[in-house]
Amino acid sequence: MQDWYKDWFNSPYYHLLYSHRDEKEAAHFIDQLLNFLSPPLGSRMLDIACGKGRHACQLSSKGHDVTGIDLSTSSILDAKKNESESLHFFVHDMRQPFWINYFDYAFNFFTSFGYFDSRREHKDAIRTIAQSLKKGGILVLDYLNAENPQVTAAAEDSRSMEGVIFHIIKEQEGSYLTKKITVEDTGTGKQLRFMEKVAAFKLEDFRDMFLDQGLVIDRVFGDYDLQDFNKNESPRLILVARKSDQ
Repeated sequence: MQDWYKDWFNSPYYHLLYSHRDEKEAAHFIDQLLNFLSPPLGSRMLDIACGKGRHACQLSSKGHDVTGIDLSTSSILDAKKNESESLHFFVHDMRQPFWINYFDYAFNFFTSFGYFDSRREHKDAIRTIAQSLKKGGILVLDYLNAENPQVTAAAEDSRSMEGVIFHIIKEQEGSYLTKKITVEDTGTGKQLRFMEKVAAFKLEDFRDMFLDQGLVIDRVFGDYDLQDFNKNESPRLILVARKSDQ
């Protein structure tokens, strides 16, 4: 299913399925990150694939100038309800150039990467992120840990939420991790099919893609409490990289 993310992320069913990921969770992770990064007040920050802006709102509330970009028009329309002098949102494809040498920090949260069909497209996205940062700027990329067997294990699940039944099949297909999602809406009687598909990138994959764009990994964390990364046990792969001054 080509460009699956355009249909799925613009669907109200996507937001329903992941509605448990709330502002409290976002606030906890942001607090942990900012304690570690110690950014000066008023830092310019870019939230890439920001969705409805829950992380961007948290960053802005801490005294920073935050810009969120996302390909989903419906998500950005919701996010724009929270815009202010220090919080801005735009519909934008992360593969396309954005503001050059502008941001002090860039963030990519919640496995909002790895969607594309080719390594070239992923490299294009990394290039855009690197170009958006000033020299010495920091990128934090939060990804699933594809080396943890519990994360990549095949599984099936069904759940009912607000009159909608989700049937989910998770499996690995080649170098991608997929979720095939069948939606049964009892209100409308419709049955719809969606999917999620992300590349099973490992630490070394990111290290190579980053180095090509002058990004050097400084720290690697394994969860939202910023515990050290363990490739066999950590649920997340959270990378902190710095743009070269060269």
